[in-house]
Amino acid sequence: METGLSTRPILVTGATGGIGAATVKLLAIEGADVIAAGRNQKRLTELADETGCRTLSFDLTSEDEIKSALSGLDLYGVVNCGGWGGEIATPMDTDISVFDKVIDINARGTLLVMKYASETMIKSAKGGAIVNVSSQASLVGLAGHVSYASSKGAVDAMTRVSALELGKHNIRVNAVNPTVVMTPMSEWYWGRDDIGGPLIETMPLHKWATENDCAGPIVFLLSDAAAMITGVCLPIDGGFTAV
Repeated sequence: METGLSTRPILVTGATGGIGAATVKLLAIEGADVIAAGRNQKRLTELADETGCRTLSFDLTSEDEIKSALSGLDLYGVVNCGGWGGEIATPMDTDISVFDKVIDINARGTLLVMKYASETMIKSAKGGAIVNVSSQASLVGLAGHVSYASSKGAVDAMTRVSALELGKHNIRVNAVNPTVVMTPMSEWYWGRDDIGGPLIETMPLHKWATENDCAGPIVFLLSDAAAMITGVCLPIDGGFTAV
């Protein structure tokens, strides 16, 4: 498959995380001019040494930092992968300060990156593609995920609206909605038989996603092979939301 991504500048936020780093590596293999953004400077340097990517650092909760970092930055594509999981809590006992922070990073941060990235993409008049990393949690009810699910539901909504608004500039906007990626960070919760067991039993493929399982569809949606796909929220969930 010809992706058409060679030499195209693509920003990946949350690049020091699992899915973000896997996406940076796959884009580098495709020859893209990758700009890896994150807060962990040591990990960014390691990623640059490994892939040859450029690096950029800004706070997703700061509009001023995002505007300054992206102003005039030549971009063809954006992957909004930066995010925070928050807490496991019911609507009855959720900490509203945690809810506010999750919304601030996941929803508001995603919108701010799209806002300032799309400005330069429109000015360049070359078209482009944006992929927002959402979650299975926005598509189904998951116990304990009221804050996270709310933030990702907002990401799905802004994906559809942005696809409508940016289509006239030949800029496509899609989202991917991964199921659990079993990392050490998520294993403490989803690795429990009483929590993860029912989910993986319901899932037709009966296995957790890997970082590369998510990176592949992201790169596809950025590519010329997906030239007629926009406004889509694509589950990467082993069929969980289909049953």
